[in-house]
Amino acid sequence: MNVLLFGKGGREHALARKMSQSSRLGELWVTEAGNPAIDAIARPTGVPCDIRQAYRLQQFCDHHDIDLVVIGPEDPLADGWVDVLATPTRVVFGPPKEAAQLEASKAWAKQLMRQAAVPTAESRAFTNAEAARAYIETRDEPVVVKASGLAKGKGVVVCGTQDQAFAAIDRIMVDREFGEAGDTIIVEEKLEGQEASVFALVDGRNIWLLDCCQDHKQLHEGDRGPNTGGMGAYCPTPVIDEEMLGVIQRDIIMPTIDGLRREGIEYRGVLYVGLMLTYAGPKVLEYNVRFGDPECQVLMARMDCDLVEILWATATGCLDTCDMDTDQRVACCVVMAAGGYPGLCEKGLPITGIEDAEADGSTVVYYAGVARDKAGQLVTAGGRVLGVTSLGATLAEARDRANAACEKIHFENAHWRRDIGDRVLVNR
Repeated sequence: MNVLLFGKGGREHALARKMSQSSRLGELWVTEAGNPAIDAIARPTGVPCDIRQAYRLQQFCDHHDIDLVVIGPEDPLADGWVDVLATPTRVVFGPPKEAAQLEASKAWAKQLMRQAAVPTAESRAFTNAEAARAYIETRDEPVVVKASGLAKGKGVVVCGTQDQAFAAIDRIMVDREFGEAGDTIIVEEKLEGQEASVFALVDGRNIWLLDCCQDHKQLHEGDRGPNTGGMGAYCPTPVIDEEMLGVIQRDIIMPTIDGLRREGIEYRGVLYVGLMLTYAGPKVLEYNVRFGDPECQVLMARMDCDLVEILWATATGCLDTCDMDTDQRVACCVVMAAGGYPGLCEKGLPITGIEDAEADGSTVVYYAGVARDKAGQLVTAGGRVLGVTSLGATLAEARDRANAACEKIHFENAHWRRDIGDRVLVNR
């Protein structure tokens, strides 16, 4: 079958690479050129990906007999491309625009959780900065301030003091650091515990839980510094055992899908639940309506089955007809970021050593913020540049391999965390 992939980041490279191994794949197309690794295995459409000119991509899909559309990033899901491109003969992997509000509007998601009795942090939504400040003045406990809209994983500020909370409100609502995403903010209690990510494939009738991951969002080692889109992840994680996973499915995932159904929304795609594992049980921090980045990289590294078949079955309501095999090794992804990330980063810096990094046979380097210059040299083109992903018999082995691979890759002011997985390794 012919497949169209939306996006060109590290997550999309992982998806494209895995789909390219499928015996069911006909031709693979991508909405945007510019990622050298994706460009090597997929053809760019050459058509603007603009929802205001949706007819152009519709015509492209019709003309090139696209059977399956796979949407990687959150923005196209929030824009409603699923609703626009789905036809009786063409399916789209991803939820419709209404369901994408789970990620596109944290305020909407919080309301759904309340109605569905899904455990989450106590919170209030505000559209006025002064009202938010007044509310924080009534609280003695630390809070978390979140932009309600899409902020590329950077719109969450954990605040230890009132002054920090006031500064976060100013950044989001007054200075408009995240644009329209900060029209509404969420102020919620700060939960304590281990964070984990649970992914479920949902086809409208069936739920298929994938292996759990643990992401590391803070910029610096020891979980210090500002939040980022993700500095690394590993899979599977021991912080969620089979018993807890059953609780998460029963008390969080199923009520969420049922809550959407009561709103008249059928969910098809992947549901990503960011959790805090508190002493009172798992509580939802956030929903994403797509694969995480860099969690997708470790999930794809361990997947030992036909991804095209799995995505097709999810989009057509046939997950119960599939088998999914998984490599039993642990996967660890270490993100190599540009200097200055998550702020402004210098672009166009030469990258070398990727072939050496992949030479051990257990490592794949996923391209995220990478381009080619006029001379054909790989150069940096974003904040998160590479997702260096290794497999090992244990988490420690996988991380050691990934860190060793990072040492072989060079670009000016490269930064990465060497402690991915320490949250569980230090306790063993």
